[in-house]
Amino acid sequence: MTEVKANQWFPAALEAFSSSAVPDEVSVLNAAIIARLSEAPDIWSYPLPDIRKARAQGRGAFPLRPADPAAAVRFVPGRGAPIRVREIAPHHGAARGTYLHIHGGGWVMGTPEENDWHLRRIADATGLRTVSVDYRLAPEDPWPASADDCEDAALALLQENTDPRHAWLIGGESAGAHLSAVTLLRLRDRHAMTPFRAANLVAGCFDLALTPSVRNWGDVKLILRTRDVVNFVERLLPQAGLAETADVSPLRANLAGLPPALFSCGTLDLLIDDSMMMAGRWHAAGNAARLSLWPGGCHVFQHFDTGQAEESLAEIERFLAVYAT
Repeated sequence: MTEVKANQWFPAALEAFSSSAVPDEVSVLNAAIIARLSEAPDIWSYPLPDIRKARAQGRGAFPLRPADPAAAVRFVPGRGAPIRVREIAPHHGAARGTYLHIHGGGWVMGTPEENDWHLRRIADATGLRTVSVDYRLAPEDPWPASADDCEDAALALLQENTDPRHAWLIGGESAGAHLSAVTLLRLRDRHAMTPFRAANLVAGCFDLALTPSVRNWGDVKLILRTRDVVNFVERLLPQAGLAETADVSPLRANLAGLPPALFSCGTLDLLIDDSMMMAGRWHAAGNAARLSLWPGGCHVFQHFDTGQAEESLAEIERFLAVYAT
């Protein structure tokens, strides 16, 4: 993959939505996910701590992956309390930069450890040190706690290494993609900083007032359904009207002056509008953007063992490697 140019967005967009373009193994996977989640108890009938515990034990929507034995945990300063971060260094050679990662989980669940397998791949493929932020979760810590932690962690890490040759990149999945975009905007607007060379934004939720694809998805349990996103947002936002603000919903923000971005999303992800709209607005604001659409892919399909997931992960690694040099 070459460096992203401003005219490279929406590649083969129409073809990606054709049912004939969906690989057979993806169709089989989707059917299995729907069957398994439809038969499972309604997660919202359980207390949130129990939901988090089940996810950490591999009883959630995504398969459980082993933690990386070489990962290291430390704390960086935050405005409220020290922020836990989890670091993975490349196996070979000194790191040539840092990939700041922000995990998903609807702002109410998830941990950096769940992404060790993915971040290990990135570290070894790109030569980047990966640092994943263990931000505070809602509803115990509602907005803006998660965004504050990501902003503070970014600032603390940037202050640790001011070498202009050090490559800084950022990204995440789902809620983590949302918080990555929020962090970029906060650094630009609050600190006059644009330190990140590129952003890797996977299946982000960029408008918390809900895009049409989220509102119209319905009750099909292909990882997420409309009710899930509504419940996530209600737990995150303590006040009415916050979802319509640019600080909360980056799709509504001025996006000028942001780094090149790769937007990856499956066409059967209920957040598909978020990625397509955000890529369009990113490009219209004068930034380089690539929208990578994957036929039939469910929400964050990269977590499953398919050829399509492998292709997407490899594309992400190539994208990051370009901007790590």
